[in-house]
Amino acid sequence: MAFTPYKKKLYNPEDSEAFKISRSKIDLFIECPRCFYLDRRLGVSRPDSFPFNLNSAVDHLLKKEFDIHRSAGTAHPLMMSYKIDAVPFVHKDLDVWRENFVGVQFKDKKNNFIVFGAVDDVWVDKKDNLIVVDYKSTSKDTEVNLDADWQIAYKRQMEVYQWLLEKNGHKVSNTGYFVYANATKARDSFEARLEFDMKVISYTGDHSWVDDTLVKIKKCLDSSDIPNEGGECKYCDYRTKAGNAFKKHVTEHGVKKKK
Repeated sequence: MAFTPYKKKLYNPEDSEAFKISRSKIDLFIECPRCFYLDRRLGVSRPDSFPFNLNSAVDHLLKKEFDIHRSAGTAHPLMMSYKIDAVPFVHKDLDVWRENFVGVQFKDKKNNFIVFGAVDDVWVDKKDNLIVVDYKSTSKDTEVNLDADWQIAYKRQMEVYQWLLEKNGHKVSNTGYFVYANATKARDSFEARLEFDMKVISYTGDHSWVDDTLVKIKKCLDSSDIPNEGGECKYCDYRTKAGNAFKKHVTEHGVKKKK
């Protein structure tokens, strides 16, 4: 299928045009169906998060570094250090796959969705299996891992990418890798530079949940009923408390009219 850029558009149950669903919006639905519905159906998004420019810089430089080995057909030293028998994958659409708001795309005809997500990198092993790779960066004193509850979102992210590549006809390994850059604080002075400890963490994904989740998303969007909030959603909690406080204040004091 042709790659199409993402355009902000609300879902309309009567619209026959395929609706674009990003990897991040799938995760939003799982986290909180109500926030997802407000975003994709009613046009009320959560407040934007602060941009992580340092993380973006690390991602950009890692891509440039792995691209050197991609052009040479060689394994990156990290891959050799962790005994990963693979090389960076060469494909004509790789730059598109890595482009935000475009990414790897698949037309889900059953639900009339175009599902998409931008990968950080793709490697390939000796059996021509594609390996999804995600770059992460942080700064912590303890060893980086994938053990925190909130990191389930990282795992789902990788599984959606594996699903997308498989739906595009590629052989995909269940094992993906997180290339983690951890900025060390164990230096005597800053001297206008950061040093990173690099670690590669393997993860065996299972994307069997994706198809069923898309069906649930379709049902959610087609409904005229606003769904319940998911778990302990701090955004829903804020909206409820702010709304109640506003109503109470109006009841007690009225609304001051502008002069």
